[in-house]
Amino acid sequence: MSALPAVLSGAGVGFTLGLIGGGGSILATPLLLYVVGIAQPHLAIGTGALAVAANAFLTLIGHTRAGNVRWRCALVFALVGILGALVGSSLGKAVDGQRLLFLFALLMVIVGIHMLRGRTRQEGSAEPVGCGPTPSGRVVGIAFAVGMLSGFFGIGGGFLIVPGLVFATGMPLITAVGTSLLAVGAFGLATALNYALSGLVDWAVAGEFIAGGLAGGVLGMRLANRLAGYKGALNTVFATVIFGVAGFMLYRNGSAFAAAP
Repeated sequence: MSALPAVLSGAGVGFTLGLIGGGGSILATPLLLYVVGIAQPHLAIGTGALAVAANAFLTLIGHTRAGNVRWRCALVFALVGILGALVGSSLGKAVDGQRLLFLFALLMVIVGIHMLRGRTRQEGSAEPVGCGPTPSGRVVGIAFAVGMLSGFFGIGGGFLIVPGLVFATGMPLITAVGTSLLAVGAFGLATALNYALSGLVDWAVAGEFIAGGLAGGVLGMRLANRLAGYKGALNTVFATVIFGVAGFMLYRNGSAFAAAP
């Protein structure tokens, strides 16, 4: 029975990854801390990063079969972004865990606001731009910035990658969701390896999380393809969840800044 919270939490995380290409570690970290019961914030971040990476790669298979992946853009964001993730995760390990979670919650608020503002955004063109043999500077810059933030906060980066892909390349939202998963997996893997070298991964919990995420990812991917034309309502619902989780984390970790000299 002790594995049940991790499996169910992993299923929820996998579902959100398959559905909107993001929300993996943004939900995984608080779930590991407050539902599964991992006590150390950095251990939760490292474990969540590994589980989210594995679930992202598994969900990528389904989106590939559905034709929702543009591989050239995916490779640019993954290869450039992974450099930023390595830099960001090194910086993140040097920050007090409670303060890191507080900053993490503030980022969640910003992401939620961005999602609400993007409710009525029109779909982009079918063929992305800026991901040719020589990627545009905008694509490279966004990929590196997203990777660095992903590594610093220990998040997979989907909530940043998806809007980044739409903004930088003009691809449709459902295509950005599928395309983002390669970078989400790569960012999470880079962060997890960095944390693992410091002994900050609970391998047993990660395995349970991945098992649950596999089933959740399949369901989320199927629903994403059905709701491809109705993203406004989905954004509103998920932004509400983000605000709720962020508020809880700000409440739990706000003392880290209140106690600062």
